[in-house]
Parts: sequence; C-alpha cells; structure tokens
Amino acid sequence: MSAARPAARSLISRRMTSASVTAPLSSSPSSRLAPSAPSTCHHFHSSAQMAVRRRPRFRNIPAEEMGLVTDQKIDKWAAKKFPKYTPEEMQELSKNYSPEQIAALEAGEASIDPRDLTIQGRLRTDSYRMPYIDDFADIQPIIDKRPKRQPPPDPMARFMNLDEFTEDLIQWSQDLKKGEKTGTLKRLEEFVPNKYKKAPESEWPAEVKAEAVAKFSSYIEGEAFKEKLSTTDRSDGPSDSDVLEYILERSSMTDNNLKSNSFMAPALPNKVPGVAGLYKNAVDPEDRGLDEEGVYQDLKKRTGMTLDQILKITVKTVVTRYVTNQTRLGKIQTCNIIALAGNRDGWLGLGVASSVEFQIAKRKAELLAIQNMQPIRRYEDRTIYGNVEAKISGTVVRLNARPPGFGLRVSHRIFEMCRAAGIKDLAATIPRSRNPMNTVKAVFEALKNQPDPEEIAIGRGKKLVDVRKVYYGGQVY
Repeated sequence: MSAARPAARSLISRRMTSASVTAPLSSSPSSRLAPSAPSTCHHFHSSAQMAVRRRPRFRNIPAEEMGLVTDQKIDKWAAKKFPKYTPEEMQELSKNYSPEQIAALEAGEASIDPRDLTIQGRLRTDSYRMPYIDDFADIQPIIDKRPKRQPPPDPMARFMNLDEFTEDLIQWSQDLKKGEKTGTLKRLEEFVPNKYKKAPESEWPAEVKAEAVAKFSSYIEGEAFKEKLSTTDRSDGPSDSDVLEYILERSSMTDNNLKSNSFMAPALPNKVPGVAGLYKNAVDPEDRGLDEEGVYQDLKKRTGMTLDQILKITVKTVVTRYVTNQTRLGKIQTCNIIALAGNRDGWLGLGVASSVEFQIAKRKAELLAIQNMQPIRRYEDRTIYGNVEAKISGTVVRLNARPPGFGLRVSHRIFEMCRAAGIKDLAATIPRSRNPMNTVKAVFEALKNQPDPEEIAIGRGKKLVDVRKVYYGGQVY
C-alpha cells in the first residue's frame, strides 16, 4: 500500500485531537474537544526513506576563482599545444603540396579557434589513444578500414557463356597493344647452374631453387616495366605478361570487366611461372595410375602393404551419427563415422573419425580401419572359440560359437563385421542397451579377447586334442 498522493499524505499525517481519542466519556464535552500538544508524525509510505546526502568537508572552489581559465592562461596553453607553422615547416610542406593546397590548409586551420580546442577539446593520454591526432595521411590496417577505391560490383552480373566469352576474348585481342610473341621470355631453368639445367625441379637443392626463383621474379618485373615504357608498334601478338594479366585480372562475368571491391581473391592459373612443379602429390609409379590423388601413399608407409593389397580389403561404413553443437558462430553439425575393414580371412579393424564434411569423415575412418586391422582367432576358419562376452558402457554383447551350417544369426552390424573377418557360423545376443557405436566396439573387443585353448592347456599341464578332427579325419567343413 502506498500513500504518496498529496491528499492522502495530508489526510493521514493530520493529527487527530487527543481529546476525542484519549479523554474518558465521563468528562465534559469541552474537555473532550480540547486540542492536545502536537507530536512527531511520519509519512505513511511503503518505500524506505532515502539517506541524507552527506555534505563535503570542504567547499568546492570554481576554476575561475583559482585562476585556471583566465585569458592569459588559455592563450598560453593554446600557443603551446597548437602552434602555427614555422617557415621551415612551410618549406617542407611546399615540397609535397601545391600552393593551392597549402592555401586550403591555412584556410582550414584559420577557421578553427585554438581557444575552442583548449576549452572544449580534450587530448587523450591513456594507453588506448589513437597514434595520431589530426594527420590522417597514413593508413593503419589495425585501425583503419580498407579503402574502397572501386565502385560496388554489379548485382545483376552473371558468368559468361561460351559465345559471350569468345566475343570478350576477341574484344580483348583487338584492344590489346601488339607485343612480342608468347614464349620469348626466359624460363626458370635458365637461372640455375649448368649442372642442374637438365635435372627436374624436384631434384634441385633448396638454396639453388630459392636463388633461381628470386632472379626469375626480378627478371619478370623488369620485363613488365619495359613493356609499360615501350611505345613502339609490336605486331607479333600478346606477350607472356599480357596473357597472365588477362587470366588473373580479366573479369569472367557480364559486367564489362568492371573492377570493383570484392572479398574474393583472384584465382591462380593452372601453371604459374616459378611455381609450376613445386607442389605435386607423391605418386608411386608401381601403382600403375590407380592412386593419382595420393590417398593411400601415407597408409602404404604405415602398414607396409602394397596398393593392390589395400584395394582388396573389404571396407564398409557401419555407424553414422550427426551431432550439432551450439557455438557463438551458430549451430555446427559434425558427422561421426565408424568404418570396418577386413580381408575376409581372419583380419578385422575399426576406424572412428569425425568431421564437418561427410566424405572427409568417411575417408578418414576407412583409412584408420585399414591401419588398425588385427588378427581374429577362428576355430576351423568358420566360428569363434567358445562363448565370449564384452561390455562397453551400458551395452553388453554375448557371442556364441555354433556348429557348421548354422550361419550368422546376428544383427546387421555384427553380420558385416563377421563377414569382413571371415566368420561363417555365429550367434549373438544383446540383452541390454543397443547403442550402435557401443555395439560395434563391444563386438570388436569380444572377438579380440577370445579364450585360447592352447594357452589354457599349457597352463593346466595338459595336451590339447581336437576330437572332431581326429574322429572325422580332418573332414570337418
């Protein structure tokens, strides 16, 4: 409840006469109506009372009384902080500016009163102040934005078709100054010693290659400068620099070759002089062109297998899961993949990889699966030894050996793992959680941790005899 209105405050704060409240009924009317002495009364309000403002111990002295803003001090400060140009400075300015520009500078400075800058302006002295005050001639990339010297791009422009590209090429060739024939410039091989000229670039020493590239770059810059200065009639066709400029700077859109401000960097041509041949994928000639992209070259070094052996391995994706993470840049979706690899003859491997792109994650998982292949123990090359159980998180998998002809009575993921490992008779149960990733990992752990009868027999001091092979004479398949 609040009684902040003036009428309510006056009504509640008004003190009623004590005679009408405290006097006994037996008293006379005159005594009951007699007013009593006034007493302290607080305003009826639900808000807390504000604390009394503390007065300072000392009186505030204005700057005028201290003599800090007198005309003499202001003029002295302005003359110190904003001095006029000296004759030496005017002489230096005349070297860079024309008389009209100097007159414009003087008129601009004369329009600003130093007294106003002294009284109203404030010069920052903190560590985050700008490195300049009034000189904006130099562009600082950390502070200043990139200047936009070109008009904005054409929003209606599109990529040229074949006919438009042909017409643009003809127009460029007609407008181009006639120059030397293409191919008359020196090559990079001509800037190396004679003993390296016949050798490929990949066999050049690093010092020789760096020196040759530096000389070749300076040579190209010199030739381009000569072409700009030359005014003679060149009637043999475009030069190398003209062709390179056409590839790098000519617009491929229907905007009449408009040069505009764009965040897209110009694309590099297929073969840049001095760079061609430096970046090549390591290709083994023994692969017979089966791995031109060099995908399996690192895997061959890690596993020691040939490309033919790698390509014969069965690879399959068994689990695919998408996870979305909320970040400050938005929702980022990641793909998690589990792939298996096996040679169908007792070897099996798993690979787990994740990436934003599905194809990248799949390739990484397949390569890791081939790299992580391990031997799987098999009884009679068709089933496992006894009953095996494995647990990953909340998933439990139980694998049971079965007789010949039983087949694979398991789930589809376990079926693919058994087929890749060369197991033909098996039964499996998953009594608890059936999480796909945990199921695959638990099956792989169970297959690796099978009991070895030979080790058990040696530990018990016994000899192991396979009754089925003895009874059937080895014909057990």
